[in-house]
Amino acid sequence: QVQLVESGGGSVQAGGSLRLSCVVSGFIYRRLCMGWFRQAPGKEREGVASIYTGGGSTYYADSVKGRFTISPDNAKNTLYLQMNSLKPEDTAMYYCAAGVDMLSCLRAPRASTTYNYWGQGTQVTVSS
Repeated sequence: QVQLVESGGGSVQAGGSLRLSCVVSGFIYRRLCMGWFRQAPGKEREGVASIYTGGGSTYYADSVKGRFTISPDNAKNTLYLQMNSLKPEDTAMYYCAAGVDMLSCLRAPRASTTYNYWGQGTQVTVSS
């Protein structure tokens, strides 16, 4: 059974940091397209960062470049999102997602349709 379980969300002041974790089970983890998405109230879901766990390219949304880092720990079947210099506009529900198609991962890392499986989400709130 495929499962993605996020943790690490919380409330933080602007300028602070959080690290999100996503534990993946039911997959051959080392060959997955993994991504972090977020959705704020009244807004569309946005692709934040993605990586192919088999090695290679990462993708970041312009709004988080230089502040967020996506990284997999293949030994622990866990995906991380280190978020630094957080801003109030980063406030959202953050979702971990997994996809099995490497080509889609390379061509459309931001697209929700690239991902087949989703976690339940973890809330991040940044206050000014």
